[in-house]
Amino acid sequence: MTSKERFLATLERRTVDRPACWVGMPDPKSLPALFEYYGAKDMAGFKAALDDDVYPIEPPYESETASAIYAAFDWYKRGNVDKVNRTLTTPGFFADSEDASEVDEFDWPEPEKYMDAEEMEKRFSALPKDKASVGMVWSAHFQDTCAAFGMNNCFMNMIDNPGLVHAVNERIVDFYLKANEIFYKAAKGRLDSVIIGNDMGTQRGLMLSPELIGEFVLPGCKLLTNQAHAYGIKVIYHSCGSIVPIIDMLTDAGVDAIHPIQAKAAGMKAEELKERFGNAVSFVGGVDTQELLVKGPAEAIRKRVFELRELFPTGLVLSPSHEAVLPDIPPRHIAAMFEAAKSALTA
Repeated sequence: MTSKERFLATLERRTVDRPACWVGMPDPKSLPALFEYYGAKDMAGFKAALDDDVYPIEPPYESETASAIYAAFDWYKRGNVDKVNRTLTTPGFFADSEDASEVDEFDWPEPEKYMDAEEMEKRFSALPKDKASVGMVWSAHFQDTCAAFGMNNCFMNMIDNPGLVHAVNERIVDFYLKANEIFYKAAKGRLDSVIIGNDMGTQRGLMLSPELIGEFVLPGCKLLTNQAHAYGIKVIYHSCGSIVPIIDMLTDAGVDAIHPIQAKAAGMKAEELKERFGNAVSFVGGVDTQELLVKGPAEAIRKRVFELRELFPTGLVLSPSHEAVLPDIPPRHIAAMFEAAKSALTA
């Protein structure tokens, strides 16, 4: 099977020759050590040496205030959104708002002004044809809504002034629907999947009740998922943390896979997820980045990968349990994960 065939079969829970495997999105600070270990000069050389199955592609977005689509909203009116050190807790533009009519007072960006067609074509043309592609669209409307108010203010308004929260959230969802439409049309069938994400979990449980998630997050999830599916694109839904109580809600919304299996979060052990959800949805992740990939040893990593392969003969894209490989993970441990994923199961 090609990487693309293997990846798509995994998301559809069909038979595969071996697990699809993805290194995720390594933190820039991790790259020098990874490049040195694999004898690579750049990301393309690293992924080729790794024989990664999955190639991410980010939508280009350059505005007066942002250089990434996930940082498109200048909630703090500082003129430059810090895409690395953003916070959801700082009081945002709508922190003191009381009426939904005030939503029009924000200078909402129009994505068509800031997404360059030539750059999109350049990025799509660079994708290897036999590899699986995943668009990192994120479309994190829940997180953006939290930032628009400041998280504490947002949560309080969900109870005291839900109409205001809905009004802000709907404008954010509309922005992402427009941006994704531009991106999907530019893909011209070259996009296999997208990651849409909103962090709703902590290490111990959900940030919000399932009822509030159902009211404020799921409608946007359904719209964004249906839009991707209309273009023949699979949806991988991301949320860090323990999200067991809402996995059924996400699958009912139509998502094809859950990302990640954050192995150390409550209730998120791969064995428990397999028993509870069976073949209802696919997963991405599972190889713990909090302890196992950091401390090893390599033999323990290989052992865990073999266990995951036996547990999920299909339906699991083996990957670190967070999309960002941080500098505390030794490159040899990434190598051990990939070697075990690609070797004979009896090795």
